[in-house]
Amino acid sequence: MVRLRKRGEEVRQFILENVETNPKEFISLASKHFQITRQAVNKHIRLLVEQGALKRVNKGHYEHASVAEWSDTFLIENTPSEDVVWREKIAPHVSQLPDNTLHIWNYGFTEIFNNAIDHSQSKTIFVKIIKTAFSTKLIIADYGIGIFNKIKQEMNLLDERHAVLELTKGKLTTDPTRHSGEGIFFTSRMVDEFYIISGEVYLSHSYGKDEDWILENQENHLGTWISMKLKNNTSRTAKEIFDKFTADDEEYGFSKTVVPVRLARYGTEKLVSRSQAKRLLERVDRFKIVLFDFTEVESIGQAFADEVFRVFSNLHPDTNIIPINANDTVMQMITRAKTHDKTH
Repeated sequence: MVRLRKRGEEVRQFILENVETNPKEFISLASKHFQITRQAVNKHIRLLVEQGALKRVNKGHYEHASVAEWSDTFLIENTPSEDVVWREKIAPHVSQLPDNTLHIWNYGFTEIFNNAIDHSQSKTIFVKIIKTAFSTKLIIADYGIGIFNKIKQEMNLLDERHAVLELTKGKLTTDPTRHSGEGIFFTSRMVDEFYIISGEVYLSHSYGKDEDWILENQENHLGTWISMKLKNNTSRTAKEIFDKFTADDEEYGFSKTVVPVRLARYGTEKLVSRSQAKRLLERVDRFKIVLFDFTEVESIGQAFADEVFRVFSNLHPDTNIIPINANDTVMQMITRAKTHDKTH
């Protein structure tokens, strides 16, 4: 009986994990995975609906049901420090979660909320928590200058897309005396789903993927809207994520990063010039290991490759530039740049 109960819990957990990511296939996936009939899977679905973990949207379509929601708006001039807000307002709504999950939420909330207090130039901050039986979503929004617009102004960038490029590298802050520039980078890597809407830009990151996705907004969004989602029973730890971006020969420190190369271009332009390369290389000398992700980059020019893989590498021997997800055409140009000194 105990074994059957445990198996039933495993089936229902599998359903919860797949019902939204594979909405059309989750029943057949569960049937195949556990070698049970579709009718047996449907019995578990009905139980999850009765328990309030799932809700039926229409025939064959289910979603996680919200089991608790809370929201509040804070006046920045009257708001205590982020740790007090966490302890008194946020923690009571997530205190039932496992310690590792709670630690991630503690880090993520306090970092993002503090950024809004110090940088947004907004009068208020809106916070919302949405809990289901499977996951928790935390939203933090302000109505200020906008995160990408702020970076663009402070760094004299041409547009907000290049602010995204700088943000995805990590170690970026417009106030280095009070911030390390690590909060958004690590928070986005700790949670399952992370996205920012600000100005004309939508930036998202999903756990397990090196790249960040950027889209254009149809409308200009006032301020900054940040959404974070994490499974309630994740096995992940904050330390695991910090360690992932620490070089193997270092005991601690943020010394490794992944940079999406495609963000160095405008629209559909080709990456051919040294100025584009210098845009990509901005601040990467602060890291020991830099993984340049060439996903969606079909080709690069000789000058671009030379600036990154020969000129920069010669000037910064302590920074190891490593290309990843590069096709054969891109790798040929990289190899040519790397071997230029040896053949001339």
